[in-house]
Amino acid sequence: MRDISLHLSDIVQNSITAGASLVDIGFRLVDKKVLTVSVQDDGCGMDEDLLNRVRSPFTTTRTTRKVGLGIPLLMQNAQLSGGDVHIESTVGVGTRIEATFHTDSIDCLPVGDLAETMATLVLTNPDKPDFCLTCVSPEGEMQFATEEIRAALGGVPLSEPEVYQWILSSLREEIEPILGGIMK
Repeated sequence: MRDISLHLSDIVQNSITAGASLVDIGFRLVDKKVLTVSVQDDGCGMDEDLLNRVRSPFTTTRTTRKVGLGIPLLMQNAQLSGGDVHIESTVGVGTRIEATFHTDSIDCLPVGDLAETMATLVLTNPDKPDFCLTCVSPEGEMQFATEEIRAALGGVPLSEPEVYQWILSSLREEIEPILGGIMK
């Protein structure tokens, strides 16, 4: 994967497949040197056996193939930058994945187009789950929540082209001042 937002898309897809009704995503930049990316869901969770095997590329819950590269590639890219990945999961409760990246490492991936990734996740999943994105850095903080947008729109679908464009431009406007230095 060429940037962190693509990893995010893959991990969130796992949450959607797990039946999550809420996916809480966090980007926290500390001292402009350590970026922590977290995805927490309320999906079906993983049992201890799957949790122990999920770091292997030869573990997947899909029946169409025998390889699952999302988490192993995330781990590899985090570790190349000097960071790591931690996974917690409880059956019936959900899963939390947290990846740290050292942004001052030459091997650290750029964040990429986080606004586009989030807007696309909303567009392709307009009804469920709800998404919450929080970005924090020394430059400020922002929060985006589809639940609030749904309430404000009063029944207008999130998949409407005008809504998608509004979400995309709003996210770009809010994310850039906070994470702009590590985006590309």
